[in-house]
Amino acid sequence: MKRLLSGIQATGRLHLGNYLGAIKNWLNLQEEYNSFFFIADLHSITVPIEPQKLHDAVFDNAAMYIACGLDPNKAAIFRQSQLPEHTELAWILGCYAQMGWMSRMTQFKEKSAKYKDTCSLGLFSYPVLMAADILLYKPDIVPVGDDQKQHLELTRDIAQGFNRIRDVEFFKLPEPKIMGAATRVMSLKDGLKKMSKSDESEYSRINLDDSDDEIIKKIKKAKSDSITEIYAHPEERPDVTNLLNIFSAISNKEVKDIVSGYEGVGFAQFKKDLAEILVELIKPIREEYNRISQDKNYITAMLRSGEDKAREVARKTLSEVKEIVGFTK
Repeated sequence: MKRLLSGIQATGRLHLGNYLGAIKNWLNLQEEYNSFFFIADLHSITVPIEPQKLHDAVFDNAAMYIACGLDPNKAAIFRQSQLPEHTELAWILGCYAQMGWMSRMTQFKEKSAKYKDTCSLGLFSYPVLMAADILLYKPDIVPVGDDQKQHLELTRDIAQGFNRIRDVEFFKLPEPKIMGAATRVMSLKDGLKKMSKSDESEYSRINLDDSDDEIIKKIKKAKSDSITEIYAHPEERPDVTNLLNIFSAISNKEVKDIVSGYEGVGFAQFKKDLAEILVELIKPIREEYNRISQDKNYITAMLRSGEDKAREVARKTLSEVKEIVGFTK
């Protein structure tokens, strides 16, 4: 069976963007692939985060993975930090990654500007850790949002560089798999910015544990524009386009069909209907999350089981890499 790997950074509550851009797609893929889904807690410390907040986020994210429908009997769900193979391979790969490649990474430029007083080496080099995350498991595909394509391209560059310099065909070049109508869900307050856990405004996102009232209020306040007609135009109407893409992804309708259905109808009705389908989507996830999150022993056992499955693959890959570079024979 072909192998798949993907993960989400643990920095806070999972939101609609995480679900539509990643988790929703994982649900079908776990049936087709030998799947590894990790919680990227090593990546979480590239920017300032309190230890207790990180610890809570890891367990909350694990509970939410299950609440959304991931099956630990079908997929390995694990904490990145509990497998030292990730950081050990990252060091080795870092010696094959060129500085020029790293300095061109868009997310580093954005985050280093935001955290200029605390910008760390880890923030600069974390794409190498991301490459290690991927290459350890030799996946055939990596489901990513379109904003992560640059990181996957870097991973392919590093893999090719390693294979060329060591004169081996060891690392397979992973293929990105970008799916769905809302692969990049934008902020409800600014259609030019990605929906983010770190945004100061709670009204910028729909969290997967939001109450019905919170969802309705957030959609009602979501930014649109002064044009009464409803239609999509990414450049001229990013906020409206974002709402239409969200509606499309949840309802499984084409944007053009949604637009025609609201011809002559104002934004108030459109937002009311969007809020209703969001409530219908999120309510069962929230209720299951509230149930699962109370059982920390179950979550811990589930994560450890996933870590055992992941470790079996990661150790084999790292052992082979060590032999190739000359650490062992």
